[in-house]
Amino acid sequence: MRRTWAPKGETPVRYSWDRHDRLSVIAGVSFSPVQHRPRLFFQIHQKNIRFDAVIAFLGLVHRHVKKKVILVLDRYSAHRKAVRLLQEQHPDWIEVVWLPAYAPDLNPVEMVWNHSKYGDLANFLPEGIDHLQEAVSTSLERMKTKPALLRSCFRYTGLEW
Repeated sequence: MRRTWAPKGETPVRYSWDRHDRLSVIAGVSFSPVQHRPRLFFQIHQKNIRFDAVIAFLGLVHRHVKKKVILVLDRYSAHRKAVRLLQEQHPDWIEVVWLPAYAPDLNPVEMVWNHSKYGDLANFLPEGIDHLQEAVSTSLERMKTKPALLRSCFRYTGLEW
């Protein structure tokens, strides 16, 4: 629900149906300490994200970054299992810093979700799951082209970068 402009006393109502389809999105924001260039990586899944999807996503990020990765993660159970397995297999390219429990204000990716959900997709009613996936992908692809917006996601957390 978002605010809209409407004549006084005429609340706009948009009807939708309650569907049980789902999309899950995994994302990461990288930041080069030398070039100060942020990058957004994401994948969209049509099921819940489990540890194997997290491992595949982190492998994708590592192939693009091509250097040692310092992961700053929340304590989602799929993240913990994936990191444990990755550290056993590839201890040389991954270092992990865990965010405190229930601290979304310290996670730059939460600001990405905030911008996408409450900015680009505010009051959006998809016609179906494919329409939703297209809209989410478009929103996140648009964010990839805005380094200033991604930098603001980092600045909001107050973390040193």
